[in-house]
Amino acid sequence: MSGAAQVVLSACHRLVADGLIQGTSGNVSQREGDGFVITPSGVPYDVITPQSMVHVGLDGVPQGGKPSSEWRMHRDIYAARAEAGAVVHTHSPYATALSCLRADIPPFHYMIAIAGGSSLRCSDYALFGTQALSDAMLRALEGRSACLLGNHGMICFGRDLADAMHRAAEVESLCQHYILACQMGAPTLLSEAEMAQVQARFKTYGPDPTKG
Repeated sequence: MSGAAQVVLSACHRLVADGLIQGTSGNVSQREGDGFVITPSGVPYDVITPQSMVHVGLDGVPQGGKPSSEWRMHRDIYAARAEAGAVVHTHSPYATALSCLRADIPPFHYMIAIAGGSSLRCSDYALFGTQALSDAMLRALEGRSACLLGNHGMICFGRDLADAMHRAAEVESLCQHYILACQMGAPTLLSEAEMAQVQARFKTYGPDPTKG
């Protein structure tokens, strides 16, 4: 199995340790060649191995096993978003709780920009593992790199797995903060102009990815 399989496995172990995925819920993938390497269907993360990983082509044809039931969401992100190098889908507690409200999360905090805009959108509900869910996800991801999935969880992508995992952790933290803030009252929201300033600042924030 390729090096991508080991990278995906390491990411799974980190996500479990951080409490973002558990049991057999959630799934992780990394783009590779003309497709992607993704976690298998129904294998607990405490027994998963690099050999368990499945390569799926952008044509949807798997090689070497049965991929996660949510492979369509991963495939459709890679097909639609050339900048996506990795995808993380979780049922993390706070993001999942808010997804059950089926409402977008407004700009109560500037880090909402981590999702790529001035809100963290929530998709419509559709049955897991279906093309209908993937289509709903793509609509919520227009102009975004993360979204909630109605009555389900969250999904995000990044330029690589480290980037996608960072985004998944930030989304979960934001969801926790939003729940806490709402318990104390109605949060004061940032304006579109203020969020535009944040998004502009984000373009030059952090290390230069072109330097080693």
